[in-house]
Amino acid sequence: MVSVSAGPKDNRAIEARADVLTFTTEPLAADVEAIGPVRVRLYARSSIPHVDYFARVCEVNPRGRSVNVCDGIVRMQAPSAALHDPRGDGPGDGPGGVRVADIVLWPLAHRFRRGHRIRLQISSGAHPRFGRNPGTGEPLATGRSLHPSEHEIFHDHDHPSAVWLPITSGAS
Repeated sequence: MVSVSAGPKDNRAIEARADVLTFTTEPLAADVEAIGPVRVRLYARSSIPHVDYFARVCEVNPRGRSVNVCDGIVRMQAPSAALHDPRGDGPGDGPGGVRVADIVLWPLAHRFRRGHRIRLQISSGAHPRFGRNPGTGEPLATGRSLHPSEHEIFHDHDHPSAVWLPITSGAS
């Protein structure tokens, strides 16, 4: 059975939300082909220890329509007590509560068109595409409460958050 909601969709409404972060290239000077595995590494801090990080690669046409190409999610559990930041700055593995989230996205075979842009979306979850994370660490089937959370995504010299796209060549 095929879901009528599956497949490429316009992401502009999602990307306009305050809880979704986007990074967008300039318009491409030539077609760009990408074939293979995609991954994202985030350096992030959350107000709660049980958190999801979601990443999606989109193609944005010259009119601004943003269409999903591939995505992925990682569920992070509370760090062990041995890994807690000794300064107590947050529920993270590293200094200042910063944790590394490695997200494996679905592999792709896609040609991003000249004049279009490549966009990366980052959020803390993607319900209903992926199951909700209540943020409590309780079993998903029996947990009853939801915990709101705040997040910081870092992208500086000491915290080089990045996306790896398998660029093969420009199209002719």
